[in-house]
Amino acid sequence: MGKIIAIANQKGGVGKTTTSVNLAASLGVLEKKILLIDADPQANASSGLGIDVETVESGTYNVLEHTLSAKEAIIKTDSPNVDIIPAHIDLVAIEIELVDKQEREYMLKKALIEVKDLYDYIIIDCAPSLGLITLNSLVAADAVIIPIQCEYFALEGLGKLLNTIKSVQKIHNADLEIEGLLLTMFDSRLRLSNQVVDEVRKHFSSMVFDTIIRRNTRLGEAPSYGESIIAYDATSKGAVNYLNLAQELLKKNA
Repeated sequence: MGKIIAIANQKGGVGKTTTSVNLAASLGVLEKKILLIDADPQANASSGLGIDVETVESGTYNVLEHTLSAKEAIIKTDSPNVDIIPAHIDLVAIEIELVDKQEREYMLKKALIEVKDLYDYIIIDCAPSLGLITLNSLVAADAVIIPIQCEYFALEGLGKLLNTIKSVQKIHNADLEIEGLLLTMFDSRLRLSNQVVDEVRKHFSSMVFDTIIRRNTRLGEAPSYGESIIAYDATSKGAVNYLNLAQELLKKNA
């Protein structure tokens, strides 16, 4: 039975998509079968794995609308053992279209039932908002990873997200757990980066992943080539960090 993990934080620019793409690629390289779901209308996870977003005819939008099954929307990627359900700018409209549907929060959960057993992990790249698409992702997920950038406003908004997760647990998905908080964009030369790490570890001790994702130029370059960091530069710090994260995740779930 596959485990569904949502990568969520309503703050933009914290490394959600970078984490979704590179964690998926790292787990794939470690011989796990992975499905990545792009649940962000910006479709960066799709383009980050070499999918030409302009030509996407079916994807997360159709799956949420139930006009296509999840199986029909899956595309193979060049990344070993990684498949994707891509996104398209059309996804923006889904929030409005689902508003008057019954059980609108459960659309993704229902759609994923048929593919859950085909994969070891299903990773959902959430949009930087707490709207209906992200709610669908949290309702469908078994666990959530929260990326936190090592910068000044890191903890701002975290309380709001944790409250959202609590209310999802209470109303829609009692089994949802927090897989961990992931510190991203860490720069060891900056005192602030080190302070944020200390602060987060002090407040959330056991919830924080041991692995820290460091600032890395190669990580920033990889998406413009439509490649994960593993394919783009497997020896870079970024690749090593994400492989470590994948191994930590597997160990935790062993």
